[in-house]
Amino acid sequence: MADQLSPDEKFNLITRNLQEVLGEEKVKQVLQERELRVYWGTATTGKPHVAYFVPMSKIADFLKAGCEVTVLFADLHAYLDNMKAPWELLELRVKYYEQVIKAMLESIGVPLDKLKFVKGTNFQLSREYTLDVYRLSSMVTEHDAKKAGAEVVKQVEHPLLSGLLYPGLQALDEEYLKVDAQFGGVDQRKIFTLAEKYLPSLGYAKRAHLMNPMVPGLTGAKMSSSEEESKIDLLDSKEDVKKKLKKAFCEPGNIQNNGVLSFVKYVLFPLRGGFSIKRDAKWGGDKVYSVFEEVEKDFAAEMIHPGDLKASVEVALNELLEPIRKKFESPELRKLTSEAYPDPSKTKAGGKGVKAGGGGGGGGGEDDELAPSRLDIRVGKIISVEKHPDADSLYLEKIDVGEPEPRTVVSGLVAYISQEDLQDRLVLVLCNLKPQKMRGIESQAMLLCASIEGEPRKVEPLDPPEGSSPGERVFVEGYESGKPDDRLNPKKKVWEKLQVCFFVNVYNG
Repeated sequence: MADQLSPDEKFNLITRNLQEVLGEEKVKQVLQERELRVYWGTATTGKPHVAYFVPMSKIADFLKAGCEVTVLFADLHAYLDNMKAPWELLELRVKYYEQVIKAMLESIGVPLDKLKFVKGTNFQLSREYTLDVYRLSSMVTEHDAKKAGAEVVKQVEHPLLSGLLYPGLQALDEEYLKVDAQFGGVDQRKIFTLAEKYLPSLGYAKRAHLMNPMVPGLTGAKMSSSEEESKIDLLDSKEDVKKKLKKAFCEPGNIQNNGVLSFVKYVLFPLRGGFSIKRDAKWGGDKVYSVFEEVEKDFAAEMIHPGDLKASVEVALNELLEPIRKKFESPELRKLTSEAYPDPSKTKAGGKGVKAGGGGGGGGGEDDELAPSRLDIRVGKIISVEKHPDADSLYLEKIDVGEPEPRTVVSGLVAYISQEDLQDRLVLVLCNLKPQKMRGIESQAMLLCASIEGEPRKVEPLDPPEGSSPGERVFVEGYESGKPDDRLNPKKKVWEKLQVCFFVNVYNG
């Protein structure tokens, strides 16, 4: 097919459904001379979900347009991004991603022989690449690195240096993969502009950048591997698909942040060239659409019921998922799945440094697997709050956590919440951190808060479940049976590693 297309037709196919293209003229110039070389990278972190069909459908477009496409399994990036993938699991997760991505491509009819698959650490640990990382780090400011990764790298209060390296490595990948363009979501735009700014400073060419829109998840927000309710896994059963779609946000007539409608637009239409609504004859009967705009128009006019849209997407989605499910029924791939994504509720039986006779009776112990049950989180009541005598940004609180005496807690909330709003408030308190002096006063626990980054930044203490009393322990669902450590070992950074995985889904500020 590509041999029969003009450069303009190839360009239109390459760029259809994209939200933005940086370097259009460069792409057009290359297409006048030869086929475009493109790469798409994916960090091998959580399990891929159905939103991955969006980049897969674009990869299909690239191949139809004759592009030379490289798929990068970015294992080093997965580790650098707040250790979303532990080092010991990197190899297993690369193998899982390779199997599942290939299964996805096969399910939509993409010939694998036209693709090149590369693992990041196969070239990112070379002498030349490492030297370029150092060269780049001597040019990129901390501000630019942090800004570039703001929408991609997990944002935490105390970011690791590794997260600042992430954008620079992604920029260098363009040179080491010898491509003309990088393809990714529009959430990576700041990384792409960093690449355009700094690669020429190293003597390398500036590449073009092709950006997909961010497709809403089932809850209406971005679909995420770490948020169970927002996504449908590629290996979910038909029953699970039905259940998740039934709960999906799909308000009658609302075409904004509608993940079900977006899946029709960005996956089903590009792959199938049309979409069928299946419904009872008394509601108008089946209808076949050849352009997405007609689907959107009818849904906005409430001529398509959300239930009919969901049922029709369910049929089409299961047709895409069935070949993937069948492939992963093999014993080898079942084993790979369980090894790459071990059940976090199952602790390791022993390990390096464990003495005979158990782990020291600390409740969880430093050699146990990282699990939320190791945290002693309790309901607390703030019985007094005042400004720290030596620090304008700190509060000094007395919090009842169900012990004979209240604990003294120092927290940096002055800029975010008033003393009046804290007084007599029920809060959540982490009670087994090592006490730490803050401007001369020992803080004996941590008041837990949620934050929303932006301008201005918002910080709000977490609210305990209704009807709670001071001293009651609060659990993470699925980890109710574990015993907390008597005291978290600060050298093991148990809280720091677990904290990056905690999110809230309701904000009342």
